[in-house]
Amino acid sequence: MALPQDPFMLLSYVNTQLRDNYESLDDMCDSLDIDKQSLVETLAAAGFDYIEAVKQFK
Repeated sequence: MALPQDPFMLLSYVNTQLRDNYESLDDMCDSLDIDKQSLVETLAAAGFDYIEAVKQFK
């Protein structure tokens, strides 16, 4: 499955996956074969940072 290209749709998708299916961002990226650095950079460019304590991008 391709990730959403729109950063706000991507944010929603990733946070939902993290909440419902994965213990960590690393687990999600490994499972879905996603380049973690690229994902983090894409969401950071849209103003969102990963907050490990709450397991979400905000």
